[in-house]
Amino acid sequence: MFNKNIKLVLAGIIIVLAFWQFFEGNIGNGIMFILLAGIFVFLYFKNEIILLAFLRLRKQDFVGAKKWLDKIKDPESALTKKQQGYYWYLHGLMISQTNITQAEKYFKKAIRLGLSMSQDLAMAKLNLAGIAMTKRRKREATNLLAEAKKLDTHGMLKDQIKMMNQQMKKI
Repeated sequence: MFNKNIKLVLAGIIIVLAFWQFFEGNIGNGIMFILLAGIFVFLYFKNEIILLAFLRLRKQDFVGAKKWLDKIKDPESALTKKQQGYYWYLHGLMISQTNITQAEKYFKKAIRLGLSMSQDLAMAKLNLAGIAMTKRRKREATNLLAEAKKLDTHGMLKDQIKMMNQQMKKI
């Protein structure tokens, strides 16, 4: 894994090489270098370690996802702001299985840093609502559920929100 700034420097160097190849008349090499630079630009915005951790989570392999995330030693310097949000979001998802107090801290940090997809933000708020409900903070849980329902534009979390609302009535 390269630092985010190193990725941009590498992309810049490769683009310079591409223009040099265009100038020399090697159009094919120039196009290949432009595509290679595009990979580094893509990886600047979408961190490769976080992508691999998401793939592990998709297979319900929490241990494997944790191993990938542990490879990021200093998320503040290695990741952009949105990537840091996803880093803490993934940590929150994994820790929520064992320690809800720490998971709450991670989810709040992820929301504060920002998540680019509204579904991910809705899921983080839904998890926070569940944590608030287990800690008997009904008003906070109700507000978070309302926000999650508003953010769930595709209706993917509709059943979970409905179930949480029913459980909230029992408190």
